[in-house]
Amino acid sequence: MKNEFWNNIKSKYQLGDLVYGKVAAHTPFGVFVDIGDLQVKGIIQIPDFLDTGLMTPEMYPEIGSSVGAVVLGYTEDERNQVWLSVKPSVLQKSLVKLRFPAASQV
Repeated sequence: MKNEFWNNIKSKYQLGDLVYGKVAAHTPFGVFVDIGDLQVKGIIQIPDFLDTGLMTPEMYPEIGSSVGAVVLGYTEDERNQVWLSVKPSVLQKSLVKLRFPAASQV
């Protein structure tokens, strides 16, 4: 039964997909995001905020603010979490689908 649950979640929130939600809670290790699903919650951990530099809890987006984030993975246990990233480099890859090598099309 748990495999079917996770297969459905992974189909709904595929790796690399851009999802939107609202910041629901702050923790010392990141923020929880309400992605509009009663079965799972999103989580953005501290390393998944910035490409460079140090992220601190004081820099977290406000509770209730809207965020767009990219699906990175899943916590397939009783926590039922979808891992998210808001790193600029990850968001860029999700928003702009580049084809490589671009030079071959010149």
